[in-house]
Amino acid sequence: LRNMADKWAGSFVAIITPFTDDDKVDYEALGALVEWHIAEGTDGIVPCGTTGESPTVSFEEHEQIIKFVIEKVAKRILVVAGAGANSTKEAVHLTQWSKDVGADAVLSVNPYYNKPTQEGLFLHFSAVAAVGIPVILYNIPGRSAVSMTPDTVARLSKLPNIVAIKEATGSVDFASEIASLCDIPILSGDDSLCLPIMSIGGKGVISVIANILPADVKALTVAANQGNLKEALRIHQKLYRLSKALFVETNPIPIKMAMSLVGKCKPGLRLPLTPMSAEHLPRLKAAMTEAGL
Repeated sequence: LRNMADKWAGSFVAIITPFTDDDKVDYEALGALVEWHIAEGTDGIVPCGTTGESPTVSFEEHEQIIKFVIEKVAKRILVVAGAGANSTKEAVHLTQWSKDVGADAVLSVNPYYNKPTQEGLFLHFSAVAAVGIPVILYNIPGRSAVSMTPDTVARLSKLPNIVAIKEATGSVDFASEIASLCDIPILSGDDSLCLPIMSIGGKGVISVIANILPADVKALTVAANQGNLKEALRIHQKLYRLSKALFVETNPIPIKMAMSLVGKCKPGLRLPLTPMSAEHLPRLKAAMTEAGL
């Protein structure tokens, strides 16, 4: 699977989960977003990631959202199902389910809260990979309270189904260390670091800002992968302030607000996430204007 490294490159959107006014999954809005992403050139859709509010959708909703997106996409672009859990048994179940309904790959996050050792992380992801579907590792210590070391990533990269890593430590040095140890494709997990990580060999991004500016994120990754630094830098600078403003409160609070402002979804979130505070709205709107929205 690794010789298909180019497949795991470009712009992947960590798609939001829109809700209706009565707090149901808004499949009509989700379907419209999927069609828009395909039209705008997005390379892959990642349903039920953190941005898709995976912690607060029910188990049944989680599976149905993945199934819906796969059926809507109908093999036109890649679908990488969010299938992580802090129980290995549960992560294996979600991974098997995603495989059975036709996902192209799964995104599998560090087990959170229970803080496994490096050996525990290796065995967890080995069990997930054994399901027999491409696995993109997801290293995000800020949310999981544990980080894979570069050595553990390199060790996991030798497993045939581990095809890429979403790197969200926020450190370009950490990504460089991984790249120095193995050839696993690296996808930035931070929009503001997409270009810096691609400059040291990263292949693309799993993006929040692509929810609202998909064509720009796609163009940035194409330019960077073609070595057109001048064009990639132009787009990076265009998107930079908005990519930071989208984290002025916990993701996905700001992106849901931004998308509701442009009529792509309702702003509703599920507790414990709350609507964006009025004090941060001017910064978000100014950043949206600066990015051309």
